[in-house]
Amino acid sequence: MPNVVVYYTENCPYCRMVKAFLDQRKVPYRAVNVGTDRQAARDMIERSGQYGVPVTTIDDEVLVGYDAKRLGELFGEDRSETDLDVLIVGAGPAGLTAGVYCSRKGLKTLLVSTTIGGQALESWAIENYMGFRMIKGEELMHRFEEQVREQNIRLILDRVTGVTREDGRFRVTTEGGTAYKGTALIVASGRHPKTLGIPDERRFLGRGLSVCATCDGPLFRDKRVAIVGGGNSAVQMANELAGIASHVDIIVRSDFRADRADVDRLVAKPNVTVHREWEVLALHGDAFLSGLTVRERNTSREVRLDVDGVFLDIGWIPNTDFLGDLVTLNEKSEVVVDENCQTSVPGLFAAGDVSSIHSDQIIIAAGEGAKAALEAYAWVVSH
Repeated sequence: MPNVVVYYTENCPYCRMVKAFLDQRKVPYRAVNVGTDRQAARDMIERSGQYGVPVTTIDDEVLVGYDAKRLGELFGEDRSETDLDVLIVGAGPAGLTAGVYCSRKGLKTLLVSTTIGGQALESWAIENYMGFRMIKGEELMHRFEEQVREQNIRLILDRVTGVTREDGRFRVTTEGGTAYKGTALIVASGRHPKTLGIPDERRFLGRGLSVCATCDGPLFRDKRVAIVGGGNSAVQMANELAGIASHVDIIVRSDFRADRADVDRLVAKPNVTVHREWEVLALHGDAFLSGLTVRERNTSREVRLDVDGVFLDIGWIPNTDFLGDLVTLNEKSEVVVDENCQTSVPGLFAAGDVSSIHSDQIIIAAGEGAKAALEAYAWVVSH
């Protein structure tokens, strides 16, 4: 067997996916927590050129991020067609809840997702989910996952690349080269983070620029960081990073949209500087990001901030590209659904943040997932 090492941080969902992939295939590996071991972090950065996790080394090969396709090539993947009652794309609050409901109805169910937990994993603190005064997103989703694993559900860690409808059934293909067929399909694929759309953004991603503070935040202990965004998750992120970073600059394009209590807690911190009505113009650095230029929108005054890391939290885009023109989307690329999670295609249902339901809340996504599962059950029984 090859020598496999996984460099991870404690709350990184993508790190968990790499380890889960290897565990499922009984591949032995050594896990190194670079959030607590600074020398290991320096070794990882030197070997991979990355200031982000996960990083996986297989002998002399280095994989950055959760690369399901390459992991499947190295350690094997089932490529057979599989017939099921219900296929669920996505394993966030909506997909996981749908899976539990489908399993309890006795349906042969498959969950396909690149992560377990979705956007909820990036919530530092959740204070409005019934039954918990406060719980971290990663902990809440871990409880969801535990309940799913108690059910008769097959869970595949892979990226869906396409969906077609053939002879009244749905066929889902994945990046790992596997195809699955089901009578009903539930799309609960969530969203992915927006980026700034400025030069060098892709070059610095993983080299000081991050869209996942829960993953990469521990690597910036005692360093100066900037956060771009003014919503709840951005402010929560800033509050958490202020506890480990030497200084936090938060750049808000207009004004805060976050809960007032969180904003008040943030602005009271002595190592936080708030830049209201500023926008990011450029990123700077050589091998790694070392600063950014921001502009005050009212005066057009430009300032360079020297920082070690930048975390983006400026919004989310629905994960619907894999659907092609199979189903009706709205102008925001969300799957259009009715009050019962039904789409324009019979037998295809959608739930959670990928759908046209207005409120993006964990508790609403879970409820919509339950509704979609019950509708899928009725469809399978009648067909």
